[in-house]
Amino acid sequence: MIKQEIINQIKKKQSFLCVGLDTDLTKIPAHLLKEKDPIFEFNKQIIDATYDLCVAYKPNTAFYEVYGSKGWEALQKTLDYIPKEHFTIADAKRGDIGNTSTMYAKAFFETLNFDAITVAPYMGEDSVTPFLKFKDKWVILLALTSNKGADDFQFFEGDKEKLFEKVLQQSKKWGDDENLMYVVGATRPEMLQEIRKIVPDNFLLVPGVGAQGGSLADVCKFGMNKNVGLLVNSSRGIIYAGNDKNFAKKSRIETQKIQEEMHILLNNYFIHN
Repeated sequence: MIKQEIINQIKKKQSFLCVGLDTDLTKIPAHLLKEKDPIFEFNKQIIDATYDLCVAYKPNTAFYEVYGSKGWEALQKTLDYIPKEHFTIADAKRGDIGNTSTMYAKAFFETLNFDAITVAPYMGEDSVTPFLKFKDKWVILLALTSNKGADDFQFFEGDKEKLFEKVLQQSKKWGDDENLMYVVGATRPEMLQEIRKIVPDNFLLVPGVGAQGGSLADVCKFGMNKNVGLLVNSSRGIIYAGNDKNFAKKSRIETQKIQEEMHILLNNYFIHN
């Protein structure tokens, strides 16, 4: 999927919402466990309830890998069911030496046919560039995350810049805003202003809104650009909004709340800029 297609969907739906499909069999409604493929059945109903209000879906692959071949089958069925206009992200956080990264890229871009994959940059250029060789596919590089342990390394300060800033600066040499995005946690919205000075035109995937306490308004204030440039993810707050036979309806209600707020924020931003 090319960048303009993502932008077009955002404009059409007045939404830059990504729904995280972190499907946990211990949390889904009990009646679904009787289904032949409860993971897919849950995902299917979530997608049916939210597809017109979001522009992307992000399955976290750990929630599928844990179930072995059945989990991978559920993941493939989920991908096949997602409407083609949606941007699909494999939240897999891969990254290894060149040959291994090439195989990871083929697995997620060719076999599974995701549009994007999250990649860890710690091993440097030759662990990331194999993913960037695939036409109309995207690398979403971990830059500044929202977890507690992010402080252990990401804010380490060298001679001139923090480690996450080094990641941003260095990775700009590997790709561009047509194939490279960055993960930036919503719980650090004030840092988005500094990040935008380094990568003004790249899309940012922003987790942490909702259950993790991030502010959507702050994310937009500091992170939005002329093409919106944001995909804001919500997982638990949407998919586990309900735990009975009406769970999908409750998920839709929560999705609508976010989409309506996004619509207002989009209008305010482009009126004043």
